[in-house]
Amino acid sequence: MARRNVRHTVTRIDTAGATPTIRRAPDHVATEEPLEIRVGPAGPAKRSPLAVTMRTPGDDIDLAIGFLLTEGIIGSAEDVYTAQLCAGDDAPNTYNVVDVVLSPGVPAPETDPTRNFYTTSSCGICGKASIDAVRTRSRFDVAADPTVVPAALLADLPDRLRAGQVGFERTGGLHAAGLFTTEGELVCLREDVGRHNAVDKVVGWAVRQRRLPLAGHVLMVSGRASFELTQKATMAGIPVLAAVSAPSSLAIELAAEAGLGLVGFLRGSSMNVYAGEKRIATD
Repeated sequence: MARRNVRHTVTRIDTAGATPTIRRAPDHVATEEPLEIRVGPAGPAKRSPLAVTMRTPGDDIDLAIGFLLTEGIIGSAEDVYTAQLCAGDDAPNTYNVVDVVLSPGVPAPETDPTRNFYTTSSCGICGKASIDAVRTRSRFDVAADPTVVPAALLADLPDRLRAGQVGFERTGGLHAAGLFTTEGELVCLREDVGRHNAVDKVVGWAVRQRRLPLAGHVLMVSGRASFELTQKATMAGIPVLAAVSAPSSLAIELAAEAGLGLVGFLRGSSMNVYAGEKRIATD
C-alpha cells in the first residue's frame, strides 16, 4: 500500500545572515497519486472507469463512496453492493483503483463527455461544460434543518481542526475537512492534497456509517469554500459550512439557495457570514 508521505532530500537556503547558508536535509512530502474510480452493476463484466482524482492515499473507499454520493450517483450505503481497492491493470504492485459494484436496481452512471470527471488535487472537478452540468440536486432538505451554531463555538473550530491534522504537521502540504457536532465535538477528520477529496472522505465515512443526512453538523475546511465544496455539503445534508479562507460567488449563491449557513475567513475571534445568517447565533 502507498504511504501518505515520503521522505525527500531538499536544499535549504537561509538568507537571514550576511552570507546565505545552504544545507541539504531530508524532508517529509505529502504523497500524491492517481485514484481511478470504476463503477458498474454486478456481474462478470468489468466496471467502467468513471473518474480519476489525484489524491493522498488512505481512506480510498470512503473517498470513492463520498464522490459517488456527492455526484448524485448513489443516495445511500444501500446503493453499493461492494467496494474494494484493487491493483491497476498496468501497475499490479499499487492499489490506485477502487472498484464499486452497485446494488441491483441502481442505474449505472451514463458516460457523458460534458461531464468530465477528471479531477486535480487543487481545483476539484474540472472540464464540465456548464453550471447546469455540475449542479446536482440534493435529496435532503437542508433548508428545513433547524440547526443554529453559536459564533463563539465556530471560532474554536479552526484550532480544533488544526490539532487533528497529523499529516499537515509532518508535511505542511495537506488540506483537512472536519465534521463537528453543534457542541463542538469532532466526529470525523480527513486529510488530503485535494480539499475536495478530504470532504469526500468525510462524506464517504458518513455514508458507510449510515449517518446521512448530516443534520445538526458543521463541516469545517482548512482552505477556501468553493462551489464544489458547498455542493458536497448540501448533498450530504450538512447545514453549516465553515472555512478559514474565502468563498466564491457561486458558493454563496448555492448556499443561499439551499439554506446552508456559509462562513468564511474564520480566523481567531472573527468571521464573515456569507449566507444563512440565521444559523449563526451571536447571543
